[in-house]
Amino acid sequence: MGKIVISESVSLDGVMQNPTGDEGSRFAGWFDRLSSKDREAWAKVEFEEALSTEALLLGRRTYEWFVARGWASRSDEWADRLRSLPKYVVSSTLADLDWTNSTVLEGDVVNEVSRLKQEVNGDIVVYGSGRLVPTLMEHDLVDELRLIICPIAVGDGERLFGRTSDQKPMRLVDTRTVGDGLVRLTYQPTHRPF
Repeated sequence: MGKIVISESVSLDGVMQNPTGDEGSRFAGWFDRLSSKDREAWAKVEFEEALSTEALLLGRRTYEWFVARGWASRSDEWADRLRSLPKYVVSSTLADLDWTNSTVLEGDVVNEVSRLKQEVNGDIVVYGSGRLVPTLMEHDLVDELRLIICPIAVGDGERLFGRTSDQKPMRLVDTRTVGDGLVRLTYQPTHRPF
């Protein structure tokens, strides 16, 4: 059975939007303010995660972001690994996918992701996907959260978690220092009261 893993880099105040400045907002590019040592350590952790991943689940915008930045064609170990993975893209508008091993998931997101969890054995990692993640959280489809916290308060922007119909209790299962200034927190849902 597959496990849905949300893997995100967020600011101290929970912002996930526009870390590299591509969207041109006033608070854009906050990830680029990290030291080169921290960015290198971050890349190492992300590559290690890719090696243990069985599939990617992406929203349309995140899929397009990866393709626009050359992940479908660039040649290095990390890109090669992502290219080799099955990629499932939630979209009602995409038809032709340019990244190898990519499949569009059409129809009801909850049903499609539930089916995917039955078909894939291992971690199904979700990067970015700011519209998809809240849907997965709302319908209790998330099995693990891996958050790399960047030491900057952005002040504005789309946050990883929006409104939910109910509380979503989590338990901390791992912490890891990444570089000099980042920390990776791993949580799993719990249905027990605090």
